[in-house]
Amino acid sequence: MWDRFRGKTHEVKRVEVLKGVNLEVAQSETVVILGSSGSGKSTLLRCINKLETIDAGRIYVHGHMIGYREQNGALVAERASVTAKKRTDVGMVFQHFNLFLNKTALGNVMAPLRDIKNLSAADARIKAVHHLEMVGLGDKLDNYPSKLSGGQKQRVAIARALAMEPAVMLFDEPTSALDPELVGEVLAVIKRIAQAGTTMVIVTHEMQFAREIATRIVVMDQGLIVEEGPPETIFTNPQHDKTRALLSRSQTSPQASES
Repeated sequence: MWDRFRGKTHEVKRVEVLKGVNLEVAQSETVVILGSSGSGKSTLLRCINKLETIDAGRIYVHGHMIGYREQNGALVAERASVTAKKRTDVGMVFQHFNLFLNKTALGNVMAPLRDIKNLSAADARIKAVHHLEMVGLGDKLDNYPSKLSGGQKQRVAIARALAMEPAVMLFDEPTSALDPELVGEVLAVIKRIAQAGTTMVIVTHEMQFAREIATRIVVMDQGLIVEEGPPETIFTNPQHDKTRALLSRSQTSPQASES
């Protein structure tokens, strides 16, 4: 996975973002990806959901290659409509909610059910109400995003993704844009989702949360997976220098004391 940027002399340079990452996630597993900024964590999630273009390799979700088909051993981009259909197997929750400001909480959750799943208004409403109640927002159905707290907005985003019944849920730093006092309510919802057996891949800096929720921890550095294993092994007996440095920084940072 490469990215391009322009330096001071305006020449285009290529930067390798992901370097042969090999990762398998089993059904009902909760994999938490840790790493310092720029290690490739978010890019990996975006590749899984075909929000980034890969240069080589294969990404499969629910048995289907995402974004491409093979032709004579090479990757060929598939039609956007085909990718869109496959993408319904992947639910993604971003840092900044990405809600429709002109729709209520209920309208935000109903929108993809109507537009992508082609459900009737009545069926979409039933499903949307159910999932908003699941995340504790049954009393906020008619509230617009401007009337919701950051934590509530993120819970609407989670309900919207879950309502699509994806094969896997991706969370990209779901609490990084929240005030510290709102982090707990979102993490509690994610824990309940994990306990229900939802397959999840989570990028987070919340170390205690990662230790509690993960079935497996993956540590990335400079586009590589440098260590992975059960949370207790990673947190009590890290083997890689980058993992030890990451855990050491988290123990001394202000954020660590708040989480």
